[in-house]
Amino acid sequence: MLTFSITDHRSRLDWLQLIAIFALMGFGIAFVFSATASHESSVVPWYNQLWVRQVFWCVVGLSAMIVICCVDYHILARWSYVAYWGTILLLILVFIIGPVRFGARRWIDLGPFQLQPSEFAKLAFILAMGNFLSRPPDELRQPLIFWKALGMIALPFLMILKEPDLGSALIFLPMGLAMMFIAGVPVRFLTQLVGGGALLISLIMVDVLLAPPKWQIKLEDYQRRRLIVYFGLEDVPSNVSPAAKAAARREMRNYSYNVDQALISVGSGGMFGKGFRQGTQNALGYLPKAVAHNDFIFSVIAEEKGFMGSVAVVALYSVVLFTGIRIAGQARDRLGKLLAVGIIAMWFSHVFINIGMNIRLMPVTGVPLPLLSYGGSSVLCSLIATGILQNVYIYRRSY
Repeated sequence: MLTFSITDHRSRLDWLQLIAIFALMGFGIAFVFSATASHESSVVPWYNQLWVRQVFWCVVGLSAMIVICCVDYHILARWSYVAYWGTILLLILVFIIGPVRFGARRWIDLGPFQLQPSEFAKLAFILAMGNFLSRPPDELRQPLIFWKALGMIALPFLMILKEPDLGSALIFLPMGLAMMFIAGVPVRFLTQLVGGGALLISLIMVDVLLAPPKWQIKLEDYQRRRLIVYFGLEDVPSNVSPAAKAAARREMRNYSYNVDQALISVGSGGMFGKGFRQGTQNALGYLPKAVAHNDFIFSVIAEEKGFMGSVAVVALYSVVLFTGIRIAGQARDRLGKLLAVGIIAMWFSHVFINIGMNIRLMPVTGVPLPLLSYGGSSVLCSLIATGILQNVYIYRRSY
C-alpha cells in the first residue's frame, strides 16, 4: 500500500547519497562506453552496444528504486522469506538450465537478458536476515537462533560456491556477520565463528598451495591458478626437463596476464590520466576486452583519469557508505537498522574486493564494482538496494 507520494516528501530523501549514486551511474555509463567503443562502434548497432544496455538498466533500476521508496520497508519484510526461498529456487534452476560460460553456471538465459540469481539472492538474504533477527534480545542469546541464522547464510553461500562463484559467495559472510553483530547476537558466538572460519580458510590455503596433488582439496583449475598467481607461487614441477619448466612458467605468466595488465593500466595513468578514451592499455587490447568493462572497469578509469579520477570514485563510494551508516544510525527500529547495515556491508565488500583485485591486493574473484561495472543484474540490484536505504531514511520518523 502506498502511504505517500514522492513529491510530498522530497525533503525527506537523503539527497547527498542520491547525488553520489547518480554520479557513479554517470561514471559507469561513460567508462563502459570508453572500454567497449573501440571494438563495438564499427561492428555492433548503436542500440545493442553495451553502454546503451547499461543506460537501459539504469533506467529500469531507477524505476524500481522509486517503487521501493513508496512502500514501507515493513511491508517488504513481510515478503522477505518468499523472496529468500524464491532466489534459492532460482539458484537451483541455474544448475538445471543455466548455460556454462568460462567453466561456470551463474546465469539463466532469458534471451536479451542474462539473469544472475546470485545478485538477487544477496538482497533477498538481507531482507530475510533482517526480518529474522528483528526479535527480542533475549531470543538472540539462544544458541538455536544463532544456528538458524548461520543456516540462512550457509544455504546460498554453498549453492553459489558450487556454481562456482567464490567472489559472490564470500559476500554473504560479512553481510551476515555484520547484521548478527548489530542485532545483538552474543559476541562469543561470533568470535568462535570467525576464529573457526579463519582457521579453516588457513588450512584450505595451505592444502591447496603446498600439499601434494593427491592430498589437495578439489578446486576448479582456474580458482587454484588465481590463488597461485595471487600468492606469487610457481606451479612448476621440480622433476621435469628444463624445457618443460620453461613452458610451465610461460603458462603461469599467461594466467597472470589479466592482473598484470590491470596493474599496468592503474600505474600508467599518472596523476591526471591519459584522457577519456585515450587509454592505450584498453584501446590496444592489452587489457582484455572481455573483462575491461566489468571486472576491471576501475583500471580503465585509473588509466584515463589517473590518480585523481580514482580518488573521485573512492570518494563517491565513501559518501554512499557513510550516508548509509548515518541512515542506519537514524533508523527508528531494529529492522530498519539491520537492513541498512546489511546493504552497507554488501557494498563495502564489493568495492573493497573489486578495487583490491585491480591493484593486486586481492585475488581475482569476478565481483562487480557497483554501478560502474557493466551488468544488468548488478545495476538493478544496486539501485533496489539504494531504494531500500532511502525507504529506511524516509520512514525514520514514522515509528
